[in-house]
Amino acid sequence: MPTTATAAPRRKKTSRRDEEAPLIPILARKVREVEAKAQRSKLGPTNRVKFQVIAFLVREERARVKADGELADAARAELLKRLDGVATILAKTAARDTSLIQLLEADQATSPVAKRMRRDWLLESGAELAPEELVITDVAPTRAPIVPAAIAEKQVTPPSVESRQLANPFLAPDLTPRPAAVPRRRLDGWELMGPLYKAFESGAGGGAATMPLPPTPEFDHISPKGREVMVHQSRFVEAVREGHRSFLLADEPGLGKTAQSVLAASVADAYPLLVVVPNVVKMNWAREVERWTPQRRATVIAGDGTDIDAFADVFIVNYEILDRHLSWLGSIGLKGMVVDEAHFIKNLSSQRSQNVLALASRIRERERDPLMLALTGTPLINDVEDFDAIWRFLGWTNGEKPGAELMEKLDATGLTPADKSFYAEAREAVISMGIVRRKKKDVAADLPDKMVADLPVQLDDEFGRGIREAERELGERMAAKYRRIIEARGDRGLRHGEIDADIVRLVAHNELEESKAAGAGGDNVFTMVRKIGQAKAQLAADYAVQLQRSVQKVVFFAKHVDVMDRAEEHFAAAGIRSVSIRGEQSTPARQQAIDAFNTDPEVGIAVCSLTAAGVGVNLQAASNVVLAELSWTAAEQTQAIDRVHRIGQDEPVTAWRIIAAHTLDTKIAELIDQKQGLAARALDGEAVVEEPSESVQMAALMHLLREALGES
Repeated sequence: MPTTATAAPRRKKTSRRDEEAPLIPILARKVREVEAKAQRSKLGPTNRVKFQVIAFLVREERARVKADGELADAARAELLKRLDGVATILAKTAARDTSLIQLLEADQATSPVAKRMRRDWLLESGAELAPEELVITDVAPTRAPIVPAAIAEKQVTPPSVESRQLANPFLAPDLTPRPAAVPRRRLDGWELMGPLYKAFESGAGGGAATMPLPPTPEFDHISPKGREVMVHQSRFVEAVREGHRSFLLADEPGLGKTAQSVLAASVADAYPLLVVVPNVVKMNWAREVERWTPQRRATVIAGDGTDIDAFADVFIVNYEILDRHLSWLGSIGLKGMVVDEAHFIKNLSSQRSQNVLALASRIRERERDPLMLALTGTPLINDVEDFDAIWRFLGWTNGEKPGAELMEKLDATGLTPADKSFYAEAREAVISMGIVRRKKKDVAADLPDKMVADLPVQLDDEFGRGIREAERELGERMAAKYRRIIEARGDRGLRHGEIDADIVRLVAHNELEESKAAGAGGDNVFTMVRKIGQAKAQLAADYAVQLQRSVQKVVFFAKHVDVMDRAEEHFAAAGIRSVSIRGEQSTPARQQAIDAFNTDPEVGIAVCSLTAAGVGVNLQAASNVVLAELSWTAAEQTQAIDRVHRIGQDEPVTAWRIIAAHTLDTKIAELIDQKQGLAARALDGEAVVEEPSESVQMAALMHLLREALGES
């Protein structure tokens, strides 16, 4: 590409300094924009290209000024000084972000985006460009392998997947006619990614970022028996029924994004479906598939996937282990993909992001119109360019320019980025591609005023296996006592396999009394629950971080101090300010923490003790509560939730209970809910099934004992 130093002169000379070098004010403005982004640590891909193009043009302009024989020496010195000022800002910016230094090494703009940016700025300055500089031709994309060489050795193929492949070695061919070659469009020569980001950054056009959705259908044809979708959910699913297939579903937490996605897959018949999720919600996704589409099978991939059901309809995998399963997942003919907490892929240089995008690309290659869903209440965390990876996943852009469908919508506006009104139209065009964003307050009429949502998590590490083994040993210890009592009293008419409820209650009572006396010593019901809380601490804190980035304020309840400590360390590492409300605090310190949480927008999470902060505390600045550990009483759980569900709260409240699946935690949650039923019957006159009146500890021990006796 010829530089301006060697090309024919492109400007008429005048005595005014900006007219002698009209490009310099443009470079000064652009470099200040890049500097401002770097100061806020928000240098995304577009601004990095902008940095590089500024450096190119500074070099070109300096060469042109030095070679211009018509300039007076004083004017030349002044222009060079101004160019040095731009170069100084570039150097300071590169010192702030040293990864920019390598961008200065190239001699000219090589990517189509950089070439378009250079051309547009030169045209803005009034330059006359050669015809070959006006038309920018895109480089033909090269297909990247789905499994990069760096992780090829990690690939596994579970035995059941081999069975599936042998059972059906040929995927059904896609006979849908391919579209003809796309004709050249009016906007093909424009750099559009920057303007698209700017359209959202400025909120051009105003209004909520939600595509038009169909009206609520007259009849609910999709819910399984005993369940009913809410109005906002049914409108989303109806859009899928009408043929829309790619969505950024950005509803606030608590509005049922998981259920909407499961139903969307059913309506679109997008099976096999891949769901990529954070580890903390894997079990919850499997449960939601069973709830909303009981005719479909879901399998959760853990480790190397040796226990998966390869003939399932829905494959659920967490980000951390996806890299091991890329090969076989890319070969089984997936017809849809859901990425939950999609802001996890915003860093395009991360292996996690590259894995997700590689699989998405493979699905679009093989399937004509796959269902692609990106779920996140926080699509933007640091910068508007956080949209980049999500838009690439959905196929709306390729990072350098809009995809064919979005380009068609932009072209239909009849505008260009040089028109001020382009930005509002561009924002609406992107939204119409499938952005759906509803807040709790928008759909409050659909929601209960208070809701408890359980998030089962799988403790599949050594710690989790140790907890399950300790539970088994405790159950066996009580079962041995039970058998000794039965043998000592002789046979009193018990049929084979029948369990004496009175002896079960007696053994459980004795164990509970011994546990209270032992305190923290040995394996008993109290130490076991504490270990479960410790094992869940990281997962619960992870979920609280995700919530906070979406809803701004979250209350995090835990029972034990070490769980609170670990959570606070995790929040600090994630860059989230938190306050702590504990039993040992003085009254002024506690009130100061409460006031900071309720009034300071920089404080995102209140870490609270279930016992110390469960009463007499007003935290209604939040409408979301995370219960990292379960209480022994239903009343204590209710009191904790009511710290935010109180007079002055104008949004529905959601409490997220983190429950360790396949452990005593699950039974304790069930028992707490039964105690809630007791309160509803006694105080509210509701008709609920009567349950035994034992304490939760007693009932939990009786459950373990019955399990042990059943196994034996």
